[in-house]
Amino acid sequence: MTEKAKKYDLLIKNVRVVRPRKTTIEKCDIAVANGKVVKVAKGLAAAEAKEVIDGKNKLAFPGLVDPHMHTGIYGPLAQDARSESLAAAQGGVTSSLNYIRTGGYYMERGGPYAEVYPEILAQSKDNFWVDYAYHLAPLDRTHIGEIDMLIDKYGVTSFKIFMFYGGYGLHGASNSQHKFLMIGENEKYDIAHFEFVMRGVHRAMLRRPKLKDSISLSLHCELADILRAYTQMVEGGAKVTDLDTYLTGETHDPECIDCAPLTGLRAYSAARPPHSEGLAIAIASYLANETHCANINLLHLTSRKAVESALRMAKAFPHVNFRREVTIAHLCLDYDTKIGSLAKVNPPIRSREDVEFLWEAVLDGKLDWVCSDHACCRMEDKLGERKGGKKNIFLAKSGFGGTEFMLSALITEGKPRGLSYNKIAELTSWTAARRFGLHGKGDIAPGFDADIVLVDPNKSFVAGNKESESDQGYSVFEGMEMKASVTSTFLRGRLVYDEGRPVGKPGGQYLHRPYG
Repeated sequence: MTEKAKKYDLLIKNVRVVRPRKTTIEKCDIAVANGKVVKVAKGLAAAEAKEVIDGKNKLAFPGLVDPHMHTGIYGPLAQDARSESLAAAQGGVTSSLNYIRTGGYYMERGGPYAEVYPEILAQSKDNFWVDYAYHLAPLDRTHIGEIDMLIDKYGVTSFKIFMFYGGYGLHGASNSQHKFLMIGENEKYDIAHFEFVMRGVHRAMLRRPKLKDSISLSLHCELADILRAYTQMVEGGAKVTDLDTYLTGETHDPECIDCAPLTGLRAYSAARPPHSEGLAIAIASYLANETHCANINLLHLTSRKAVESALRMAKAFPHVNFRREVTIAHLCLDYDTKIGSLAKVNPPIRSREDVEFLWEAVLDGKLDWVCSDHACCRMEDKLGERKGGKKNIFLAKSGFGGTEFMLSALITEGKPRGLSYNKIAELTSWTAARRFGLHGKGDIAPGFDADIVLVDPNKSFVAGNKESESDQGYSVFEGMEMKASVTSTFLRGRLVYDEGRPVGKPGGQYLHRPYG
């Protein structure tokens, strides 16, 4: 049989195929043609393929859909796209969905998306190792008016509200909202604006009934008023007992261990307390009901209070189609981690009790997907200035990377708790792909893109900066022993990362949604 006459471009043999929404794993071969999976079956003939790869009994996962990344937040977008999408490919991610906006950080400019978004796409082109798309944040009335255009012209079907930006910046209190967000003096980024964003998204859904399931609104749920008050208390030297006394009027044993001033990640968690998330979720959910904005994504839930609030809102407003997200960092780290201020993020890393509650919610099916919230913040930028020779958590920048370790960490932490490989495929590929209009992604089955990740579940490694393709210069997972290794990543049937090295050149495509 000539090369031209062969049925398959690629045949991956001897793999255990992990599919979402299944309860078993079958040993099969995967046939690929024209970038798509065309057959998954046992005993496919090697002679019918142009290229054959022996999977050596590894697990074959669908390529990960990382629905929450921040490419270009702290560095030039084109540069970040290269390095951080390579880190994504290293970790088995084949679709990178990035939150981006105008204003301070990111593009460092204001103005309509009709002008800004072409710049974003131009800087992205030929720089992503994986397929990519963007979620956009409407910051002013002009942006709200552009929602229909963004859907029709650019296939942007997902939007975002940063609730805490109403008087708060990326790292702390902001004296000039207009300067930070680069919006006009007559604009207000407040609860009324959030309502009008929801009305704009709802209007777009009404006008496009065939696309309504692919159009959604995501929310970062924290309230600036709560953050401001608690940050003042904590920065003023408040102790755990001080906060408890202030809130409840109780008195405490002065020799208890909680009488020391709050510092580090514990201080940051206290300054942005879990009930701020819970209250913001309630407000956002009520507004979604009021505006008939049906598809709502509650991002990076960090605590029992946040999850319980989200579940209460789902019961209160059953007609709102909520999705609930958790990050791999909030599943792995607590505020006593040795990595310290390097793990500063919004919302904060919480207590070990909150971590374990998040795992219970994952295992109970109450959280819909796991993401990285990857935001490369390089070491020279992360820790900021110092006061009195001591590290100050409130001067450190927020956010960090981690997409490269997401799948390995989820297997490492999840399997001992009873999380199945099939469920992991749902949490990392299927559910987010469905929500964000990526109909051709998220499974290993005929007709889907041949986005395939080979994982050796018996190959351990110790995570850290030296093992990462990210330009960040550190890892919040430093020293964590991972029980499984991503060995090969295929994007639409093309090997892009293999055994610790990139293959070829960046070939990621822009995902005009709905896709597939």
